[in-house]
Amino acid sequence: MGLNPGERCALVMQSDIRAMSIECARMGGINLSQGICDTPVPPVVLQGAADAVMQGANIYTHHTGIRELREVIAAKQQRFTGVAFDAEREIVVSAGATGAMYCAFQALLNRGDEVIVFEPFYGYHVSTLRAVEAVPVFVPLDPATGWSFRIDDLEAAVTLKTRALLINTPANPSGKIFSRDELALLAEFAIRHDLFVFTDEMYEHFVFDGLLHVSMASLPGMRERTITISGLSKTFSITGWRIGYALCDARWAASIGYFNDLFYVCAASPLQAGVTAGLRELGDDYYFGLSAEYKARRDLFCAALKEAGLEPHVPQGAYYVLAETAHLPGSTAREKAMHILRETGVASVPGSAFYHDGGGENLVRFCFAKEEHILAEACHRLLKLR
Repeated sequence: MGLNPGERCALVMQSDIRAMSIECARMGGINLSQGICDTPVPPVVLQGAADAVMQGANIYTHHTGIRELREVIAAKQQRFTGVAFDAEREIVVSAGATGAMYCAFQALLNRGDEVIVFEPFYGYHVSTLRAVEAVPVFVPLDPATGWSFRIDDLEAAVTLKTRALLINTPANPSGKIFSRDELALLAEFAIRHDLFVFTDEMYEHFVFDGLLHVSMASLPGMRERTITISGLSKTFSITGWRIGYALCDARWAASIGYFNDLFYVCAASPLQAGVTAGLRELGDDYYFGLSAEYKARRDLFCAALKEAGLEPHVPQGAYYVLAETAHLPGSTAREKAMHILRETGVASVPGSAFYHDGGGENLVRFCFAKEEHILAEACHRLLKLR
């Protein structure tokens, strides 16, 4: 017998991220908790969506997305990662990356299947696993060594029920980028234990300090067992448009597409057209420019955190930073985050939101995907903590 409704709701309660956003709005603060990304949308993307609306793109699309969008996604993926996907059979456009991941979990996981998740984790990954009645099994990343993992910890996590490994790179909340050598170790591990690998690569174009994003599907033997999840929410600053996608072998894509049709029917028609225009017309310099632009924001914000006494774990990618709060009043991460909000008017996320069993109590997470004047004001306000 499955979970009853009360038990299911208890597993997917409102996230601390959204709760802190609500509290911040109530206090009229600067919201650096939720990864909203309020930087400007490329005009070509806006114009593409507007044109589609005016031209009548208002009916259902194919359940895996309009063909033109799947074609430009395939072209970009091959250009940046070297992995070729068939636009007709191996790409499913969904209601954001979260929608694509939910459909992938529904298609490929059974009740009670265990999925290895690195900690600190993104809460929606864990909640989504629990929503399909899969079981997350946590393996720690060590902040003292750049958020590295131990292969012994991975081996200790494997049981007869282990079905998959979940990798987020660049990672939310730590900003870790898994290196090619690390991914090679994980690939060997996945092949040896015959596991699927779900990857969240949403922040693939937010990489700093000359590092490179490597897609797990590009490693030998991994294309057939990797389900690559990404989207345009962060890349084009359109988090509310909910355009994401799954890339994988045709065998798995067919089932993922079935659930996408069942849950969402299709992603919003004119918004698909908007991102298609962006992917078609924006050159590679746009994507490389994101890295330079957000590195500058990272450097500015981490310097302010350090000056405020909140020692940052400087991220390698994405646009979040975890900061140390041991010296602040409060016995829990939530109390410390609320202290920061009350004293400075800047909202963060309690670090405990990214740990499963009492971890992260001396951490908070900030998002620095803000317009420059807003981020500068947040930096100024945080100095009140000195």
